[in-house]
Amino acid sequence: MIKDFKGKTAVLTGAGSGFGLECARIAAGLGMNLVLADVQQDALDLANAEMARRSAPVLSMRVDVSRADQVEALGAATLERFGPPHFVFNNAGVASGGLIWESSAADWDWVLGVNLMGVAHGVRVFTPMMLAAAAADPDYSGHIVNTASMAGLVNAPNMGVYNVSKHAVVALTETLYQDLALVSDQVSASVLCPFFVPTGISQSHRNRPEALESKSLRPTKSQRIGQAMSDKAVAGGKVTAAEVAQKVFSAIANGQFYIYSHPHAIASVQTRMEDVLQARNPSDPFAAKPALGADLRKALRDEA
Repeated sequence: MIKDFKGKTAVLTGAGSGFGLECARIAAGLGMNLVLADVQQDALDLANAEMARRSAPVLSMRVDVSRADQVEALGAATLERFGPPHFVFNNAGVASGGLIWESSAADWDWVLGVNLMGVAHGVRVFTPMMLAAAAADPDYSGHIVNTASMAGLVNAPNMGVYNVSKHAVVALTETLYQDLALVSDQVSASVLCPFFVPTGISQSHRNRPEALESKSLRPTKSQRIGQAMSDKAVAGGKVTAAEVAQKVFSAIANGQFYIYSHPHAIASVQTRMEDVLQARNPSDPFAAKPALGADLRKALRDEA
């Protein structure tokens, strides 16, 4: 738990937009040092300029979190500029939809590279720094927040690669929490599981690497349908990224592990857990909105 944020250092990936940018704004207001990382240079430049206007000490780096060497370089630069961080937000993420067998090898490489390995690299690079700081200073407190999704707790159809990546982040973070508890009382972790929130996540393809893009086939019908549904759901979200960012800081201060943007969505998680416990077949994900399920089935079964 971190109770006093002033003068502490926050590392945020995906800092150019969405949750990362909103957390940076809160951190600046609390008097923190900021390390901003994003793969999109123009968005990163705008975030850096905004934080500088807020008089926050800032280090910004263009980072592809799927690249181990780039996250390692981010860690080295953080240590040199500010010392060990206190808050690490492994937040960078991308979205992908479509029937799971229609996802190409390039789709898997991209989504798992950013969503899963980006978190793994952040944990691998920054956790040892934080534990060393804790060992050297009994007053040090550190916290890692990894961004997963409600898709890490349930399995909606037509978004398989994304589901897999986010379930893995939940598993990684639950294990991180338990592992940290074995060795330290000063460093802990949380997992953020947002539902549909208006951010740039549905337009992730804007940052898809050219090397992977060249290996991709034209989007399939299911992928086009998935993109349209994602655009609509994200744009229609009623909870803002700023509100979610505030929940992140409240969780850090209170030592809360699971962070939800939409607590009512937990009902679907309970249904899934009951399926598992009772060894019953997976429940209809559209039971509460049958028209949505009917529309998706019709769209997928109609001839192109």
